[in-house]
Amino acid sequence: MFRRLPDPAAIVTFDFEGAAFEACEGDSVAAALLANGVLAFRTTPVSGTPRGPWCLIGECHECLVEVDGEPNRQACMIEVRADMRVRRQHGARVVAR
Repeated sequence: MFRRLPDPAAIVTFDFEGAAFEACEGDSVAAALLANGVLAFRTTPVSGTPRGPWCLIGECHECLVEVDGEPNRQACMIEVRADMRVRRQHGARVVAR
């Protein structure tokens, strides 16, 4: 489905739910997950339905993930880093007071 163009940039390795994934330096977390075949990034609070990125420009919030222990991060707006830990977000988004 998603393929890399020839001659990718430097490769970095990050963790997604305990598995080591590779990404090109400069990729967003969303692009890196999609390139590795991950389509579901979070689940809905009521039904638990899997959801994936929709707009990829930070407007829809469908790509929320947990990054290095911090929930509610938009995967499309965060650049992947070496040794980053990413997990799916389950349930409702937590809103800080």
